[in-house]
Amino acid sequence: MSKHRCGWCVGDALYESYHDKEWGVPVKDDATLFEFLILETFQAGLSWITILRKREHFRKAFDDFDYNKIAAYDHSKIEALLQDSGIVRNRLKINATVSNAIAFLEVQKEFGSFSKYIWSFINDKPIINALAHYKDAPDNTELSDKISKDLKKRGFKFVGSTVIYAHMQATGMVNDHEINCFRYHEV
Repeated sequence: MSKHRCGWCVGDALYESYHDKEWGVPVKDDATLFEFLILETFQAGLSWITILRKREHFRKAFDDFDYNKIAAYDHSKIEALLQDSGIVRNRLKINATVSNAIAFLEVQKEFGSFSKYIWSFINDKPIINALAHYKDAPDNTELSDKISKDLKKRGFKFVGSTVIYAHMQATGMVNDHEINCFRYHEV
């Protein structure tokens, strides 16, 4: 008998693997949090599967999401990224990635880690929802509004409330697995 998964991922092997291994698992590692933040910002206006299919290209193009390196990108590196067909070639999002890396480093200086900062919004304890169907999940919440505003105040770009809520779901700050999904109790 096959496992029951959240409806949004069923039927695509890459989606199912991402769902089964990563989505909703609490992430406390700054490097992984940064990767998800950047991928979510590139996803704005696109489907997540589009970004997931390009994920390895993004890793290669953006120096394995090394925020120290990205913060130092210059004009020539940005122009090279705009020519890379393996990623989403959006100048605003590429520039935002550089400014987000700089802002990320500032948050690390202030809080000791980005993880301490972002998880402090939920007192380091994931929010557990009880969704019967994935379509019942909100696009954003008062909390994602609050985090989005704070990130923007700190210089982050492309971090609207919907992007932040998706980031919270992906990194396990909120468990939005369907209650009958095999991962609901595992994460």
